[in-house]
Amino acid sequence: MIYHIPWIYLPVRTALAIWHQLTKSEIPELAKASVLMRDRSRVEETIQAMQRAGPDALQVISDFDMTLSRFAHNGKRCPTTHNILDNDLLINDACKKMIRELLNTYYPIEIDATRTVEEKLPHMVEWWTSVHELLIQQKIRRDLLAQAVKQSSAMLREGYKVFFDRLQEQQVPLLIFSAGLGDILEEVIRQNHVFHPNVHVISNYMDFDQSGVLRAFKGQLIHTFNKRECALLHAAHFRELKERPNVLLLGDSLGDLTMADGVAHTQHALTIGFLNDQVEERKESYVNSYDIVLVKDETMDIPNAILNYITTAPAK
Repeated sequence: MIYHIPWIYLPVRTALAIWHQLTKSEIPELAKASVLMRDRSRVEETIQAMQRAGPDALQVISDFDMTLSRFAHNGKRCPTTHNILDNDLLINDACKKMIRELLNTYYPIEIDATRTVEEKLPHMVEWWTSVHELLIQQKIRRDLLAQAVKQSSAMLREGYKVFFDRLQEQQVPLLIFSAGLGDILEEVIRQNHVFHPNVHVISNYMDFDQSGVLRAFKGQLIHTFNKRECALLHAAHFRELKERPNVLLLGDSLGDLTMADGVAHTQHALTIGFLNDQVEERKESYVNSYDIVLVKDETMDIPNAILNYITTAPAK
């Protein structure tokens, strides 16, 4: 008996195109209208290679504000970890006003597609330093942070529980690398019941005195564009994960792409960028920098689909 395979006699280019169409169904979520890819074939090859290596070879590195947390909900901006402190419990009206003025001054610089990272750096240092100095002056009480988080409109992206729980079930380490406030970040994920043992956080942490009043910030300042430098300072963390050479990286700014620079011997890396704001102005630079770009997508659908595929043993 002879079996005829319809496309076996087609030109190689056509056959490859058909095969490409067949493999698309493996992760159908990649066909969403919000998904942009510079090189789909490379993305698919990387995902397949990471699946073959399995969850034991994988680590996930993610930004927090506007990456794991929502940028907006029902047309309204959601707060970052810094913005959560904009609460009468913690800071007065004068401080709120000054912090908003700083935001209005420096956020446009942060997302300005016409400026280089080098041009933005001093402005980011000024912004973060000024905000932290204002917060210290407010003598914020540690025992009020949980209440401030609970009263805020901060939200994690839709599908967050699947993401965190899957990583925990597969024992895949998740490094959250944030230029926000670590104390607030931890409280957000704690109140959402996903602060699992596999989660490690690198961020700006508050330093409280013996009576629980904010007096300073610990360690080196982390802002949007110095994550590479901070990653190298935390090389010990990455050395502990040297048997996990595959990296899934999630971010929302071009500065987040350097979060994995502390990984000494990366075998396969896949980067996913959330493009939340100033889409037309920044789309080209994001598509040229990230493997996958998600445009105004407030869900974890794509990371979850990819993670599920990578951590599911391939059919034999």
